[in-house]
Amino acid sequence: MTKKWFQIGLVSVFLLSLALRFWGLGRFNTLVFDEVYYAKFGNDYLTGVPFFDGHPPFGKLVIALGIWIGKHVPWWQSEVNGLAGSLMSPLAYRWMNAFTGSFIGLLIAGIAYQLSHRRSFGLIAGLFTALDGIFIVEARYALINQYIVICGLLGQFLLLLALNKKNQRRHIYLAVAGIAFGASIATKWNGLWYLLGAYSMWVIAWGFQILRKKTSDSETHEEYAHKLSNKAFSSQTATKYRVKTLQISPLQNLTQLNIFHVALYLGIIPVIIYSVIWIPHLLLDTKYNFIEVHKQILGFHGRMGGNNAAVHPYCAAWYKWPLMTRPMAYYYQTTQSFQDPLPVFGPPLPQGAGKVIYDVHAMGNPFLWWFGLAAIILLFGMLVWKLVAPSLQQQRLVVPELSIDIWIGLYLVVNYLVNLMPWVKVTRCLFIYHYMTGVVFAFMAIAWVVDQLLRSYIATLRALGVTITFLIIGAFLFWLPLYLGLPLTSEAYKLRMWFNSWI
Repeated sequence: MTKKWFQIGLVSVFLLSLALRFWGLGRFNTLVFDEVYYAKFGNDYLTGVPFFDGHPPFGKLVIALGIWIGKHVPWWQSEVNGLAGSLMSPLAYRWMNAFTGSFIGLLIAGIAYQLSHRRSFGLIAGLFTALDGIFIVEARYALINQYIVICGLLGQFLLLLALNKKNQRRHIYLAVAGIAFGASIATKWNGLWYLLGAYSMWVIAWGFQILRKKTSDSETHEEYAHKLSNKAFSSQTATKYRVKTLQISPLQNLTQLNIFHVALYLGIIPVIIYSVIWIPHLLLDTKYNFIEVHKQILGFHGRMGGNNAAVHPYCAAWYKWPLMTRPMAYYYQTTQSFQDPLPVFGPPLPQGAGKVIYDVHAMGNPFLWWFGLAAIILLFGMLVWKLVAPSLQQQRLVVPELSIDIWIGLYLVVNYLVNLMPWVKVTRCLFIYHYMTGVVFAFMAIAWVVDQLLRSYIATLRALGVTITFLIIGAFLFWLPLYLGLPLTSEAYKLRMWFNSWI
């Protein structure tokens, strides 16, 4: 793929993301799902009303900025409500999320490209992300979950850029990466998992270097020469191969970062940014100081109750997320006909009375999520085969050369797991949107698989890659009415609810 077509593809992904988020953005002139908190909290920052929330302030401050700008757009004032505490259009508290959420696909594409320098991999990853449902839904309303992802991915993207730079430019990118990680954590605490992923990859890179040095020190010259000859490499060719490998993956440059770099840029700077972001909130609500407000937040989450339907009908434990067995409705109303006004106030019609259903369902693209999980499992198997099997076969420690695909596999699997596994021990009520931080790595995993299939010389494998792509596109179109809250007949709605647990 040429650079020109890659750029055209990225622009197309961005425009598609914008269209999906801005189309009919003000259709429901009410507060949808957690807008009852976050739209109101954002407006409270502007009106000077103190409040307590169980999460740090960054996401709500961004919404507040959007409201301030939105109130000054004259053509947005035709349809307004006062549900957030001031009279305003729903566009005022939603547009900022729609705009910033449109960049997630580009961030995913950028990370995929930086990992591999393959334009096709980056474009496929960006396209798949643009075709996911839960990110569309979260971006169309004044909610804060996407800001964890945006800032966390931005931090990882900047870290990859830093690894490809040297001297002063590297330090600048690392510093800005630390700022982004701090903002992610200052949205919700689980933004810390993105930083944990960076730490994990740094430790892994150093671990491989140390093991390689130990094994090379204990290897005789004859054994080394024999190994190279078996691979049909002359010493000169092998050296060129290793240099090329080092140039391909920026992750191999992680060992150029010492403990001081990690402590400063990925430790101290995120902590400083996290603390500074709290200042506007603490100036507004003087009831709790910095330490006390964190104690209150811990207490809030401790009071959330167990992870079962008795606490909330849409509670979903972590192991239900990858298979998407329990998505949730953010908005559900019914009318008698398609000509009736959009239902925005009051309870829905009695059971069975409504013939037209408006449902905004926070659910992913099913085939994208399921194929993504399969791709993560496939990558995990590849890593075991490439990294562990040689030692088992030779009955001694063997540290293989890490190819570009092994580095990609390590990055995706490690970051996926560190964004999922911490939830295993959490006993409070959880929801499917908590999976948003991890599922993006599954998107990249299936994009990597599809890219490999499309590059294959075997026609059957290329056909499989095309089939997977069209299944994901078809699923996006089929479930799109649930992402946008389009009117559906009862029959059409049931056709899309494949499992009872989805309702």
